[in-house]
Amino acid sequence: MWRIGIDSGGTFTDVCLIDENGGDVHIWKVSSTPDDPSRGIARAFAEGLERSGADAADVAFFGHGTTVATNALIQHRGVKTGVITTAGFRDLLAIARQKRPHLYDMSADKPQELVPRDLRLGVPERLRRDGTVELPLDEDALRQAVRNLVEQGVEAIAISFLYAFLSDAHERRAAEIVAEEAPGVFLSLSHEIAPEFREYERLSTTTVNAYLGPVMHGYVSALKSRLTDAGLRVAPHLTQSNGGVTGFDQAAAISVRTVLSGPSTGVVAAQALGLLTGIPDLITFDMGGTSSDVALLSGGTCRLVAEAEVHGYPLKTPMLDIHTVGAGGGSIAYVDNGGLLKVGPRSAGAHPGPACYGLGSDEPTVTDANVVLQTQNPEALLNGQMPIDRDLSLAAVGRLADQLGLGVMETADGILDIVTANTAKAIRLISVQRGHDPRGYALVAFGGAGPVHAARLADELGMDRIVIPRTPGVLCALGLLMTDLRTDYATTRIRLLEDVTQEEVLEIFDGLMAQADAWFDQENIAPQSRSTALRVDMRYSGQNYEISVDLPGGRIGPDSLAALRDGLLDQHEQLYGFVADGDAIQMVTWRLQATGMVPKARMPSFPEGGPDASAARTGSRPVWMRQAGGFVETPIYDRAALNPGNEIAGPAIIDQLDTTTVVPPGMTARVDCHLTLILERNA
Repeated sequence: MWRIGIDSGGTFTDVCLIDENGGDVHIWKVSSTPDDPSRGIARAFAEGLERSGADAADVAFFGHGTTVATNALIQHRGVKTGVITTAGFRDLLAIARQKRPHLYDMSADKPQELVPRDLRLGVPERLRRDGTVELPLDEDALRQAVRNLVEQGVEAIAISFLYAFLSDAHERRAAEIVAEEAPGVFLSLSHEIAPEFREYERLSTTTVNAYLGPVMHGYVSALKSRLTDAGLRVAPHLTQSNGGVTGFDQAAAISVRTVLSGPSTGVVAAQALGLLTGIPDLITFDMGGTSSDVALLSGGTCRLVAEAEVHGYPLKTPMLDIHTVGAGGGSIAYVDNGGLLKVGPRSAGAHPGPACYGLGSDEPTVTDANVVLQTQNPEALLNGQMPIDRDLSLAAVGRLADQLGLGVMETADGILDIVTANTAKAIRLISVQRGHDPRGYALVAFGGAGPVHAARLADELGMDRIVIPRTPGVLCALGLLMTDLRTDYATTRIRLLEDVTQEEVLEIFDGLMAQADAWFDQENIAPQSRSTALRVDMRYSGQNYEISVDLPGGRIGPDSLAALRDGLLDQHEQLYGFVADGDAIQMVTWRLQATGMVPKARMPSFPEGGPDASAARTGSRPVWMRQAGGFVETPIYDRAALNPGNEIAGPAIIDQLDTTTVVPPGMTARVDCHLTLILERNA
């Protein structure tokens, strides 16, 4: 039986197939089809099966990571959406938190409003802060509001009433009325999407879900149909921002949880890699064609956040703490109005792609800079399967060099310096600014361009160890085969820690557990495969934001409240450098993560082959190196021919189908028993 993971990116769609019995791994890459991503995925599925000799009937698991929701949000290609909220609060989306995106930039623009004012309507209703009714829902006004929105052609409606996280009665009645008045409209209810306090963030999340819902629904419907036609018999799954997978139907209903679908699985695979290598403290560096995603794993675990801002829109939904920057292999280099060299965030994408693709682009990209310097193969990519033209890269970078008054090689090297600096800034944001020294971590580099740039980035950050997975270019696809079914539930109930009782804590979590049990049954997860994790968002009384604290053991007991208090104090000291002894502590939002454990891909181990890697050497090529001030004849190795124990001293280039690894002077690469490359700086 086979397990298949397919990750759809902006430039390439990656396929990873693993034989459950023999452990054989097959990988494949095809160009993405941005006009209809489902077409590219179906083609990748068919080609992957053909190349591995597998049959669709033998597929036991199909997992998929996608950027459809992310791209629709970035490019503002969601559907026409209406918002219905409590009378007097229709402008909450526009008012937001009254914060400028950039404090000292007086001309900075706010993110584009997803719903214009004429499609935001208020209806009379009001709940008090304890959830009791102050003003009953005006059903006639609601019916008229729905009719007005339908007349204006909305395809989705978001409903978010004040304090609906305490009582959902008004929103549930509103849903019944919408079903009567507009049965074909996609409906998003705040008590289902984000049942937590903070009205603006809850409204924003519910609105984004409505805006993206029909897009995701159309996408998963088309993809499910294509996969069924291709012979897939098992239910397909889609990754969520929290690192777990879920069924297509839930992904379409709560599409806001898929905005980090693609990057999250790379982090999951990196966590598994940390266990295999015995290196638990990792910083992930996933560099693709359009962007780079970075995350910090402390003790082998990536932090889960309950709220984040994605492309300017605050979302209250569980997601791995991943930071994205517009720095990928297709990022375009240019000279700004001040005469300075800049790189990204605009990308050449898959079509036309970098200049060297020969598809009509004449703008220099990061990939073109690598081809000019010959750190990447100047004749073909993907192990010779994708011919390229270095002369086109030279011409594109040359025009930029003329603008700057520099040499072509210096300009290409400068492009790599800038993209490295942009990524290092993102890593410092998730490490240094949160009390973690990157020098104590190993850099896990993956994505098609990650291993190419990893050594430069590690040098910039003072990191001495780099980990390159066996299949770095398709690690996100591999991560799909290492994750579990997962979903999250939350409720806001503000209580003082000193006043709350164990019985009250049990009652709150029992309510969340009932929702989790219904999900377990819906996904047909066996009782022995079910697990839950509990946490509470806590803060000092008077603070504005909370810290999420795990409940040790995931169970309520006599010592649970004391353990939560200690957890808050420990995290507060790490983040802020102090604790406020004696100050009152509030328990704010209560969370439960439900996990349905499934069989996972196993990484086989291989016999020792000794330090001599000469059998894997395929030749050499001149590579431009700044340290030498010119080209240096550099040995080339075939990654597929390397064996455990092999060692390669830099400078060297290690080629494989899905990426190229650069081993600079002063570093040595060795191969471990799982065929992972570990680069370490020489003493």
